[in-house]
Amino acid sequence: MTLPRAAKPTIRFVDEYCEQYREIFPTVQSFESFKYLHLGMISELKRKSLPAIAKAVGLSNPQGLLNFLTESPWKVYRLREARLSLILSLLQDQEIILMIDETGDCKKGQSTDYVQRQYIGNVGKRENGIVAVTAYALYNGMILPLCFEVYKPKSRLRPMP
Repeated sequence: MTLPRAAKPTIRFVDEYCEQYREIFPTVQSFESFKYLHLGMISELKRKSLPAIAKAVGLSNPQGLLNFLTESPWKVYRLREARLSLILSLLQDQEIILMIDETGDCKKGQSTDYVQRQYIGNVGKRENGIVAVTAYALYNGMILPLCFEVYKPKSRLRPMP
């Protein structure tokens, strides 16, 4: 039996953080993509698009990152559970301040899921856009993301079968 190759190293603290999630990803390629996305998100890129992230981390094209997000056999709920478990272990029953944030982004067109004319709080008026609600924990000056949900306007929901 051939053992899978080791994942390519990136930046030490990214590798150490991502290693805590290693068991969630069934292939080396999916785990590497997970690490590359983390590198891209902490980079100084103006736009955190997949092509820009791929270029910044030295990939010849963004297809592997796209496949990771759309086709890879890992489960989002397992990643959420592992992240929340990590946060709980960090908190060790300490008190937090819970913060709820409703943020919207203006969007052109109607092709992006859940985009419609709605109130965008950070713009202060109704615009064509998408809205997400996020829960954060404030702990010792650190902001820890807990969960988020994209607001789904009723008119954009697909009918149930």
